[in-house]
Amino acid sequence: MTTKPKARKFRIRRNGQGASAAAAPDAQAPSQSAETAQANAPQRPASVTPRHPQAPQQPQRPTERPHAPQGAEAQGQVSSPAQVSAEQQIDEIRREGLTGRQLRMARRVAQKHGLAPTSDFDAVRLLRAQGIDPFQRSTMLELVVPQNGNGDGGAGVPATTQDGHANLPQTVQARGNTLPSTEMAPADRRAQEVMEIQRDIARRRRRKMLLLLTRLAAFVFLPTFLAGWYFFNIATPMYSTKSEFLILQADSQGGSGLGGLLSGTQFATNQDSIAVQSYLQSQDAMQRLERDIGFASHFSQDHIDPIQRLDNDASSDDAYGVFKKNVKIGYDPTEGVIRMEVIAADPKTSVQFSEHLIAYAEERVDQLSRRKREDQMREASKNLEQAKAERRAAQQKLVELQEGTLLDPEGEIANIRSLIGSVEMQLQEKELALATQMNNARPNQARVDALRTEIRLLKQDLEKQNARLNEASTGDSSLAAKTARIQMAKADLATADLFLQSALQNEKQTELEASRQVRYLTTSVKPVEPDDPAYPRAFENTVLALLIFSGIYLMVSLTASILREQVSS
Repeated sequence: MTTKPKARKFRIRRNGQGASAAAAPDAQAPSQSAETAQANAPQRPASVTPRHPQAPQQPQRPTERPHAPQGAEAQGQVSSPAQVSAEQQIDEIRREGLTGRQLRMARRVAQKHGLAPTSDFDAVRLLRAQGIDPFQRSTMLELVVPQNGNGDGGAGVPATTQDGHANLPQTVQARGNTLPSTEMAPADRRAQEVMEIQRDIARRRRRKMLLLLTRLAAFVFLPTFLAGWYFFNIATPMYSTKSEFLILQADSQGGSGLGGLLSGTQFATNQDSIAVQSYLQSQDAMQRLERDIGFASHFSQDHIDPIQRLDNDASSDDAYGVFKKNVKIGYDPTEGVIRMEVIAADPKTSVQFSEHLIAYAEERVDQLSRRKREDQMREASKNLEQAKAERRAAQQKLVELQEGTLLDPEGEIANIRSLIGSVEMQLQEKELALATQMNNARPNQARVDALRTEIRLLKQDLEKQNARLNEASTGDSSLAAKTARIQMAKADLATADLFLQSALQNEKQTELEASRQVRYLTTSVKPVEPDDPAYPRAFENTVLALLIFSGIYLMVSLTASILREQVSS
């Protein structure tokens, strides 16, 4: 069929390759044997180590033509329509973005089916032309399955394609030496090396997993099993007695301020509760409990397991360690409640321990408040006695001053002054009367003499009273000085009375405050004898042991790995 020049597509080979190198789909070359196809395929050096099957590989540029014409015949040569169609199909396959692994897989599949591709893309084209999908899973798995020497399905059995059509064998030209080669094909050798790598990886994984299981069994599972066996079979059952008590303050009789606001709440007894908790957890309480009912001797009995048993010759510190382990006390500041749990090998003994500890706590509470109250009352009583003594001394001094002089020196001075005033008035009257008589022409001589005598007597009396007044006002022993001393003694007595009154009021206030500071220990939950043992908690303790051993193993493993990495780097 003749085609117009404008309608036909021609491609001029610029790379110097011949047109006869491309095989058309409708005009294929004569069939070749499997040995010929493997000989024409590009060989890889034997020294190249195959990559890991999971590592990505870059697609390789296909070899366009194995042979190139030389000379003038390579220039201006025109490709046939079959070659143009094949190259167009190869370009379309190249645009599909196939990976290098897929292309190599297609070449091996083409070689298995007896095809002679010139490149990886040409292998894909030839397989698709035969109706074979080179990327189907079953086709890939057939490459790994060992064949029985031929590229067909078996000895004397023709190979079939995916659609079921028979792929008939081709005529093979006889040669001089038809024995199979002792060397493996590159594809088979690569597959064998990949399989060996996979088997080695699987062996190493199994070995590492076995070592991991061995270490876990030695350092985690075996200790956990021993701990669980102890908790379930050997551990002595322990009985727990729980009790709750709180410390209360006496009802407030008065007072104001912050103390009045906090009175009646748990914050008023917060320090006392903490002090009682510390005392019950102290070695003093343990020694007192040992003296009263024998704490250490109870935990030294033979029926207790060796781990929980206390040695007969154990020291006080060892007994205190057992005491802290078996006597658990907690204080809740939000509620003000002290919770106590006592553990013993016998339920009655645990109740006795609880009752004695509560009694010790009550005594400690009384001691804490008693000392404070006694100090306050002692100080108030001392101040009161001192005020009484000072008032008694002031009063005694006043009495002594009053005994050494008149009863009322001030009244005596007032009487003298009033008497002087009276004498002065009488003297004035007599002098007026005398002056009146002397103004008469013929005065009565007897009356005048009498008036003069009265005036003289009144003047003598006036001088006498003035002398008394002067004696009473001047000198250390005068009435004025005595009056001053008496007034000072009265002032001291008044001050002593005020001090005595203040001391009495302070004593009463201190007594009220001391009564408000009284603390009472009230048992809200009394200890009751238990029926069933509360310890050991076998399952919880076993799980806890597993977690502890696992954490220790994990930390040690991480530390060892980090150190190994640091040393190796």
